[in-house]
This record gives sequence, structure tokens and C-alpha cells, in this order.
Amino acid sequence: MEKLFLTIKWIEERIISGNSYQYIAPGVRFSVTNNMRETAYFYPQTICCENKETNMSLVQSFLKTPDVCNKVISSLFVMTNSVKACTNLKQFNSCCFFTTSTNVKPVHQPISEKLVKAAASEITSAASPLTDKHGRVHTYLRISLTERCNLRCKYCMPAGGVPLQNKSNLLTTDEIYYLARIFVEQGIRKIRLTGGEPTIRTDIVDIIAKLKAISQLENVGITTNGLMLTRLLVSMQRAGLDALNISLDTLKPQRFQEITRRKGWERVIAGIDLAIQLGYKPKINCVLMRNFNDDEICDFVEFTKERNVDVRFIEYMPFSGNKWQTEKLMSFRDTLKIIKNRWTDLEALQNGLNDTSKAYKVPHYKGQIGFITSMTEHFCGTCNRLRLTADGNLKVCLFGNKEFSLRDAIRANCSRNDLVTLIGAAVKRKKKQHAGMLNLSQMENRPMILIGTRNKTHYPTNTSLLISDSINTSMIAHPSLLRRKQFSKFYCTNSKQGLTHVDNDGKASMVDVSHKPITVREAEATANVHVTPKIANLIRSNNLKKGDVLSVAQLAGILAAKKTSDLIPLCHNIGITSVNVEAVLDSDNHLIKLKSKVRCCGQTGVEMEALTAVTIAALTVYDMCKSVTHNIIISDVRLTAKSGGERGSFKCI
Repeated sequence: MEKLFLTIKWIEERIISGNSYQYIAPGVRFSVTNNMRETAYFYPQTICCENKETNMSLVQSFLKTPDVCNKVISSLFVMTNSVKACTNLKQFNSCCFFTTSTNVKPVHQPISEKLVKAAASEITSAASPLTDKHGRVHTYLRISLTERCNLRCKYCMPAGGVPLQNKSNLLTTDEIYYLARIFVEQGIRKIRLTGGEPTIRTDIVDIIAKLKAISQLENVGITTNGLMLTRLLVSMQRAGLDALNISLDTLKPQRFQEITRRKGWERVIAGIDLAIQLGYKPKINCVLMRNFNDDEICDFVEFTKERNVDVRFIEYMPFSGNKWQTEKLMSFRDTLKIIKNRWTDLEALQNGLNDTSKAYKVPHYKGQIGFITSMTEHFCGTCNRLRLTADGNLKVCLFGNKEFSLRDAIRANCSRNDLVTLIGAAVKRKKKQHAGMLNLSQMENRPMILIGTRNKTHYPTNTSLLISDSINTSMIAHPSLLRRKQFSKFYCTNSKQGLTHVDNDGKASMVDVSHKPITVREAEATANVHVTPKIANLIRSNNLKKGDVLSVAQLAGILAAKKTSDLIPLCHNIGITSVNVEAVLDSDNHLIKLKSKVRCCGQTGVEMEALTAVTIAALTVYDMCKSVTHNIIISDVRLTAKSGGERGSFKCI
């Protein structure tokens, strides 16, 4: 390996030293065998250049280096910066391996046609929007088809239920297919349909058939509770369904009813048996909860004796509404210990690079078991999964509450290229592990059932992303344009809902505040203006032609607060007693941070005055800087606090 990397470094230097070359990533496929298992590794090789012939000679020189290869790998991708398209591809004939510094025995393995396609996919991924900044290539997309479910599992759905969205807020079948094709074009090779419960969709068979018709998509699977399998599985198999996951947390009918608040255990077992008869090897997902179903661990292992199934024990995961309780967590290590006490000959199986499950098998049993250790031993380093929720949000991490609305982008007539750019920007913001949150017990997220849809309590509608065809895609580099903010919790002491500026006939009306007491009222708001490094330097040195940007913006914000009732039709004319506007340059992030604080003694609040102040201040910054470039973005205009009045206080913390 050391020799390989030295040679690769030489190529990197040669390519960078020439003006016509851009180095992206070196690569070779190899495999090493240790005392546990054989592991395959692959580093993508993609070289962008203008002169194809010169580039070919460089690569050939590399391949002929004796210390690296004893056989030439006849493959080369040549890609241009402008179109990012493959212009020359020869199949791998074979792959050579060599002794590393660890003295691992070399392995040589012919490469099949299937492996050639896989290698081609991975090579292309070097420039793919589905590769995150940690080098993880995403090839697996989970699509939620619905928020609805025909069960009411306790760990999945809060006891009080969940609010259901209007059908118009969910992705249509055409939108699902459109997005699926885009993802596959960018490198997705496996799609799993989830929910809610996907089999309650009346068009589930048609959806599977349409997805299977997408070229390059290799696998379509489904995760289901199994209630509808005896009715639908044959049709789904004919449509092309490749894989089947079934959620089942107990082998006791009475306990099944207790967990799911519904009957149907016998139908689920019948569905599993039908799947086996049809040639599937179903994966049985069992969420383990201490002192609830952990007494069935050995029963589930025994379930694999005569059935060719893969029972996967899943560590209980915290989601809003489930109530985080560490005493419910049944860890992988504790579960494995229980199993090994009974089956001392339990064997560890080989795991794939992107497998989430640690696989084991009892010798001579038809099936196997596995452990999904999301809580105690995360597998974030090899995560290749993305999630598309039923309401069209791209979720790059199951444990994160950052989402990116592809539905809104589609319905705003966003171009296909901008959609790809948006997807790529979202993937690039994926954290190294568990959405960057080290303390999962403090996490705020959707209830599990609403992983398939937007929980309006936690996802304010004003953060939806809208992109039009007219947007310059070069501006996508600004994080604020693409980021669905991980908002802090908002607390309000008043729970009333409804529109106050609409009368009984639905017409606009100014609210009568004459009956309200006069109190001291305050409001605070913030906004950000993202500028280019050049503009930031000009502001810092006060060299813009129009003068001192920060001072003028501050003054404009103060004047705007006093003019709010002239600008907003239904706002009251308020006697403001104090307006303070701050404008601060963050040079490191090329960002101007604006903050306003407005106070009055009156019968109505000053939220609109605070918001108007930062908005006009932001527009002033734009106006003073636009002569340099229009690549300026105003973002995150929001109220951060208010106090006073009968509606109580509000604060973002």
C-alpha cells in the first residue's frame, strides 16, 4: 500500500504541474485477507483533462511501474470538466494485488461483468453529487410513500397519535418517479420503499414496476409490517420486487396486539412463509426493548432454524414522542451474550462494506441473525443511505432534523440541473456521524412514523426551499441558500391558533386593539447577508464607493422600523420608544449579521417593526454592494424573541 500511494502521489504532482490537468482521485481495486474475513476495497480513479492522449500516456506509465502492478488493468475513464461525461471506457479484464507493508498475502481475482459495472459506478462517483465531504458514496435511497400505517406500534407512534398532512403536501406518484430517476442518474443503485406502511398505497405494484424500468437501478426493495403480503406479494414479485424487509417485534400473538394496538400476527407469519416459498430471503426487523420483548431473543434465533430468514435485532432508537429512556435500550453486546450462552458455536459471518447489520449464524440453521447497533456501535463511517420523506424532503441522516425540500423545488419549476445541485449540496452537508450530535438523548426529531413526512411542530414552513429556473447555479455555493436550518426550539406561552387579520368573511381586516392594556413590549429579529470574499474585504477596509456599508445599513434599519405601518397595510401606527440595530461583519464566513431590538409602550407588539428593521438593513447592504457583484444572498430573516402583551413571551433559544 505504501508503494501504491507513493506512485499515486507522483501522478498527482505531474497532473497538477500542467496547466491543462485537474487531479480528482486515484484508485485501484484490491482485496486483502486477514484472519477474520476477506474485505474488498476500492478507491475511485477519475482524471479530468483537456488533452486525452497526454493523459493516457501518463496513466499507462503509472500502470507499467513494476512496483505497483504486474498486470495492466485495461481501464480508463476520461472525463471533461464541462460535461462530466464518460468519453472512453474499457472494461477491467482482471485486477492485480500486491504485498503490503503488513505482509498480507496477495490475492488475484478475475473481475466479472457485474463487478465491471460496479467499478464503473464507483469510479464515476468521484465527481458525483452523491459523494459527501467525508468520501462516502451514496448508492442507496429509501423513499417513503406515505405517512399512514395500518398498525399503531408503541415505539413508532406516540400514544396521542400524529397529525396527518393534506394529500397535496405529499409527493405524487409522478414526482416520486421523477426524483427516483434523477437519483439513479447520479449513482443510486438500490431503492427501498418505506412508509408509514407502503403496502397501503393502492398503486404500490405500479410504483415497483415503474422503478424497475429505470435502467441502472439494480435493486428495488420494500419494508413492510407484513399484513398485506399474502394479498400483494405475488403481484409485487411479478412487478420486479427484489428484496423484502418485514417488521416483527414478537413471536407471541397477544404481545403483537399489545405492541401494535392491532390484531394480525398470524397474517404476518403467513406472509413470511409465502415470501420464503417465492424464493425471497426475508429480513425480519425486530426492535428490542429491555423488559418488554427481550425474553424472546432466543425464540427469534430458533425461528431461523427451519426458515431461511435473516432476523435482525435493532437497538431501540430515540425519537420525539417515544420518550428517551435509556433503561429500554437492549445493547448488541448484552443480546449477543444471551445468544452465546445457549448457542456456544454461534458463527460470525462476513459483512459487506455498507452493511448496517453484524451477521451471525447458528451452524446448520437455514437462516441467520444480525444486529443493527445504531446506538452503541454506530456504522456512520460506511453509511451510503439517503432518505426521501413522503412530503418530499431529502434527509441525509436518520438522526438529523435537517431536511431539504425537493418537493418545493419541483413545484417551483426548479430545473433538473438545479435539483441535482441541491441534492449534492445537501449530501455535502452530511455530518461525520449521527448528524454531528454526540449526545443523542438530547436530540429533537420527528416521531418515527413521521420520518415519512414533515412534522410541522419542528419544521417551520417558512424554511421550505424554493428555487426557480432563473437562479444562477453558481450561487449554490452559499450554504444559506440550500440549508434547511437546524432550528432551535421556539417557546411560546400562548397556545391560541388562527389568523387575527381576517374577518368572519375571510377578508383582510385591521385588528381592534382598543380593549388591550398598555404594556411595555419588546421584539428582537435577526437576518444574515452572505457576500463574496471580495465584498467582505471592501467592507472591512471601508473602500466601497457608496461609503460605510455597516453604518448606513444600521441607519436604514432604524428609519424602516419607524415607517413599518406605512409599508405593511394592516400594521398599527405605534409610538416606538427605542430602536437599536446592529450590523456586524463576520470576515471569516463572509457574512454580515444584522440584529434589531425594538421597544414600545403600547397596546400591540413591535414584531413587525423588528423584522422590517433587519429586512431593510439587509436590502441596504445589497444595494451598496451590488456594483461589485450580484452574488449576494439575504437569508434567515426571523423573529428571535418577543415579550409583553396578552399572548405572552416568545423566545428562540
